[in-house]
Amino acid sequence: MGINIAIDGPAGAGKSTIAKKVAKELSFIYVDTGAMYRAMALYLLEKGISGDEKISEACHDADISIRYENGEQQVILNGKNVTAFLRKEEVGNMASVSSANLKLQRNLAAENNVVMDGRDIGTTILPNAEVKIFLTASAKTRASRRYLELTEKGEACDMDEILKDIVDRDERDMNRAVSPLKKAEDAVLVDSSEMGIDEVVESILSVYRKRVNG
Repeated sequence: MGINIAIDGPAGAGKSTIAKKVAKELSFIYVDTGAMYRAMALYLLEKGISGDEKISEACHDADISIRYENGEQQVILNGKNVTAFLRKEEVGNMASVSSANLKLQRNLAAENNVVMDGRDIGTTILPNAEVKIFLTASAKTRASRRYLELTEKGEACDMDEILKDIVDRDERDMNRAVSPLKKAEDAVLVDSSEMGIDEVVESILSVYRKRVNG
């Protein structure tokens, strides 16, 4: 049985960055759920499958796993490394229909020690995770981080527009019909508005040590 850490939170809260660092500290597998969706999408495209019933049936024949080679994540589909094919546009377009990854993600978590991040990990995908974190930050803080990220890349951007986009996305995520963004009842709230990355990681590791090691 694997030990599971679920990290949920709104867009721009730094979930992936934090989850990867926590996984590295604990020598756990960081599960990139987006990559798994894309791997399933690739499988469906290769099989020429699009209908809902056929998708459900086809998912039983797809075995997707994640492993690390030289510190780099590799996605394995039915024994083949497909990492290089996951960023193709047609794969991205198909990824939204491959929701059957839920079973695959749960299977991976059942067999391995994993850190998984998203918006419904602790509430839907891994409701029995030993550690649940709801990582958030104020909309203004998240907008500032995004603005800095874009400007460092040399991209022109507007702070007010970024802030509006984040607020709008929060509203959509919290009010969507399927798996809305919300804090699981047994999740620990971590507000990173005034925290650095290392502080956030240590905060989550502290929760892990208390809940898992007693």
